[in-house]
Amino acid sequence: MLLVPLVWVLLLLAYAGRLYALWREPVWRCPVLVIESDDWGAGPLDQAAALAAIQAVLLRHRDATGQSAKMTLGVVLALADTAAMRADATGTYQRVVLDDARLLPVLAAMRAGIAAGVFVPQLHGMEHYWPPAVLAVARTDARVAAWLASDGLPRTEGLPSALQSRWTDARVLPSVALPAAEMDAAAALEATTFTRIFGQAARVAVPTTFVWGDAVERAWAANGVRYIVTPGTRHTGRDADGKPLGDGRVIRNGERGQRGVHYLVRDQYFEPALGHDAARGLAALARQTVLGRPTLLETHRFNFIGAPAEAALHALDNLLSQARAAYPALRFLSTEQIAEVMTHMDSALIETRLRGRLRGWLVRTHALPRFARLARLTGLALPLWMMQQWTA
Repeated sequence: MLLVPLVWVLLLLAYAGRLYALWREPVWRCPVLVIESDDWGAGPLDQAAALAAIQAVLLRHRDATGQSAKMTLGVVLALADTAAMRADATGTYQRVVLDDARLLPVLAAMRAGIAAGVFVPQLHGMEHYWPPAVLAVARTDARVAAWLASDGLPRTEGLPSALQSRWTDARVLPSVALPAAEMDAAAALEATTFTRIFGQAARVAVPTTFVWGDAVERAWAANGVRYIVTPGTRHTGRDADGKPLGDGRVIRNGERGQRGVHYLVRDQYFEPALGHDAARGLAALARQTVLGRPTLLETHRFNFIGAPAEAALHALDNLLSQARAAYPALRFLSTEQIAEVMTHMDSALIETRLRGRLRGWLVRTHALPRFARLARLTGLALPLWMMQQWTA
């Protein structure tokens, strides 16, 4: 009779760290949805029409408090000025920045959506790559050389995946760490550029390709960034095959990084061009709501430009319509607002009562597959189920 409780205790001790992390993670009292879209900014001018079309869709949808649907824009502030570089025989890197006259239509579309309350700019990076690495690879890779010599404003999606990581030097693979002083200078430049263009400091950062490390966090924090969007883990470089190299860390909403920055988790996807339709987005919202978590849906600009655009806009409209119908209490909040609510434990939106927090924690334990399986095998699932019924 004593053996069974002992096994339960040992199982709980074995998973104590992960269970405690689930307990510390804030439990939301209502469904929350934000569309997080990356890669907008310096680049092709057809983004302007795409942004205007997205704005029109978002303005058709409001939550119970009257707030419009929100899309955060992970902003890329600069791009290689290929025309200037072709004219310069020295091979020096030159950039065109988002507030350059050539990019005025894109910036104007962004500002219109910001003024309308549907777009929220977030820092994605000065460039979507580390310029010295791109220059170095261009000397031996014809594709990268052609990208740097292209007419007009090229798309960063055309670069090899490994080079699209800004905070690691992928000129060779496995990638190597960047010098800390260079990262500090780059983070300061992109922060001041963001403030100049948008008239506000960058408080939320989204690492390009989710490759970053402690040095970047410290540099961002020193320049006003308070929140970092993550995929629930962290990659610190690229391996020999160019794939993101994880550090094994599991990140939960509200956890802290270097110099007090807070993490948010974005691990749900809405990429219509890749088959992630409205139904999948709605399923993600349902799953996150049951777990007491906000739903940050990841998407990218490639869905809304060119051939996929019409279908993507239709899917976005359907998703928002169905979400509002399924969840009358649904809230449309920006990522920064979500972070602020969790940081300050706003009791109007976050469970602060023991019973509510316990209910959220018990539901989340099912999302630890191995723990849930062992709980069933040992019988621990029964008292956990009884506790869940009490909190219902």
